[in-house]
Amino acid sequence: MSMTQVWNGDKVFAVTPIQAGPCQVTQVKTKDKDGYEALQLAYGTRKKKNVNKPQIGHFKNLENMPAHVREFRTSEAANFKVGDVVTVDTFAAGDIINVTGTSKGKGFQGVVKRHGFHGFRKTHGNKDQERMPGSIGPKGPARVFPGTRMGGRMGGERVTTTNLEVFKIDIENNILFVKGAVPGAINGLVIINGLGELTVNTKPVVVEEAKVEEAKVEDAKVEDAKVEEAVVEEKAPEAKTEEVKEAPKTEEVVS
Repeated sequence: MSMTQVWNGDKVFAVTPIQAGPCQVTQVKTKDKDGYEALQLAYGTRKKKNVNKPQIGHFKNLENMPAHVREFRTSEAANFKVGDVVTVDTFAAGDIINVTGTSKGKGFQGVVKRHGFHGFRKTHGNKDQERMPGSIGPKGPARVFPGTRMGGRMGGERVTTTNLEVFKIDIENNILFVKGAVPGAINGLVIINGLGELTVNTKPVVVEEAKVEEAKVEDAKVEDAKVEEAVVEEKAPEAKTEEVKEAPKTEEVVS
């Protein structure tokens, strides 16, 4: 999401809304089985036809195929199980977090924009050298040293912004409002890392299943009621037609 501003009393703060979850635990790695402890979290959904067979087998215990999967090292992996859901409830306003993402790609840039070079003077016989890098090495070794700052592709790298503060949490929509800017473009994927215990919330999933079952039962009752009404409506006209047929016969007998 794009940045916005939020008022707090008489002050306004620039914040970045982040759609943080819900993220489902797809795999729990333990030290005995995998050699280290970690959690594999999934976010988003995608069509099953766009997933290869090994991934379908890996996510066979999930209802939907996830779109993004990332692994997080944690020493408390044994406390979780596959199917647990992590939401924004695990954060609180005022928490300090680190956000990791892929920075915006700027394409091929020169040394002035890429590395902040000052540039050369514009007068005293200088011509077409204002933004040139200048010398790139001494004459002695007669080679360019690795790591020399020159022009090249800028951006598109893994960047981590540290010490960001959580300003507000929207629990209903799973939106996290973070003070300041985060790396990456709009609708980019970011990883949020904070201190404290990781909590899971399985209640929303159970409530949704219960609602679906109740809805099915109510739909079945409504369908039964409609069928009964239809049967009654069909029988009623037949009775009326019989009465109408019998009435003329009685009149003829009387006459």
